Amino acid sequence: MPRPASLRWRLLGNLAGLLVLLMLASGLSAYWNGRQAADVAYDRTLLASARTISAGLFEQDGRLSLDVPYVALDTFAYDSAGRLYYQVNGIDGQLISGYENLPAPPSDTPRTDAYPALAKFYDGTYRGQDVRVVSLLKAVSEPSMNGMAEIRVAETDEARVSMARDLMTDTLLRLGMLGGGALLLVWITVSGALRPLERLRRAVEERRPDDLRPLPSEEVQRELLPLVQSIDHFTERLRLQFERQGQFIADAAHELRTPLAALKARVELGLRSEEASELKRTLHEGRDGIDRLTHLANQLLSLARVENGAQAIAEGGAQQVDLTELARDLAMAMAPLAHAKGIGLAFEAERPVLLDGEPTLLSELLSNLLDNALAHSPAGGTVVLRVMPGAVLEVEDEGPGIPATERERVFERFYRGRQQGTGLGLAIVGEICRAHRADISLHDGVQGGLCVRVDFALAAQAKALA
Repeated sequence: MPRPASLRWRLLGNLAGLLVLLMLASGLSAYWNGRQAADVAYDRTLLASARTISAGLFEQDGRLSLDVPYVALDTFAYDSAGRLYYQVNGIDGQLISGYENLPAPPSDTPRTDAYPALAKFYDGTYRGQDVRVVSLLKAVSEPSMNGMAEIRVAETDEARVSMARDLMTDTLLRLGMLGGGALLLVWITVSGALRPLERLRRAVEERRPDDLRPLPSEEVQRELLPLVQSIDHFTERLRLQFERQGQFIADAAHELRTPLAALKARVELGLRSEEASELKRTLHEGRDGIDRLTHLANQLLSLARVENGAQAIAEGGAQQVDLTELARDLAMAMAPLAHAKGIGLAFEAERPVLLDGEPTLLSELLSNLLDNALAHSPAGGTVVLRVMPGAVLEVEDEGPGIPATERERVFERFYRGRQQGTGLGLAIVGEICRAHRADISLHDGVQGGLCVRVDFALAAQAKALA
């Protein structure tokens, strides 16, 4: 997968993109406003030129004549890059002076309200160039004629476009300088804001693998404090997990050391004996010891599987399980073992019970509960496995039970109390219950034995809401 972009560069990239959009929008706005400002300025000059030309109209020999002053055509000599054209039409519309075929105002062109004059401003094309034109009507009142003369003055757009372009360029230049300064300021600010993260990185990198102390948070900004607290919380859970694993390894080593030492001593004693019966008895006792060690090793492996299964459930790997069907299958599988011990095995269930869980772990839970019940029930007794509505599981036997004072400790690893065994059976059951958020409790049985009740209400509710 591609490596995620740097936070600093991502922020600068987003800001640069926003600034580019703002510059484009501001540039277009500056060009538009500059063109409007140029139109207002140059329209005023166009009208002044038209008025100057209209002042040169006079009547001569019954005809309208024109004396065009030089200043009328020299108005733009110092500030205009465009070219001027003019045209004067008499009261009958005939050309008196100027250029022919200057564009006439469109019929829908309104008279300007910006100036006290009978003038119209409009855009057109003349000799292949875009021009801005003013059409000024001049009243002619002479003894021999009476009407309105028209003066048109046109200017090419180069000056207006140049002015608008200059305004846009100046605006973009200023915005570019402002944007560059803003990006530099953001770079410095972000770099300063990321220094605490760099210090945290160094603090974590320089630690020893076994150093799980909380991270320093004195100089951490408020926004980063939740991250540091979450890391500290995770580290604390990791420390507790390591402590549990270390304690478990120590307890397992202790539990394995004693039977191994006893098995070794028994074998050495048998080797010293020369009688065949003693050797045979030694072999039988060694086999029994190996069986116990194998059972202990299997339960230790079961604990490891429980931890992996609990992690899978926490990560969303739970499956839909019919607890009734699972319990029925296991009861049928263990029925021959119960029969061989002379113990009755009964199964009670009304209907299917669905919940979200890990089938292997649930089978391990049922197997351990039934195995403990069969191990402590006397011959002729009965073990009952019940699956009740509300996702409640019960295993009841007719054995000696567990005193109320010890019922809280029997779920600790390697705790045996008055019972025989490895001390891991109920510990495994307790771990599986925690993984499934189930509540386990011990009660007196109807016949004086022990009743183990497991309530899967939370797991069943999660299944019902899914």
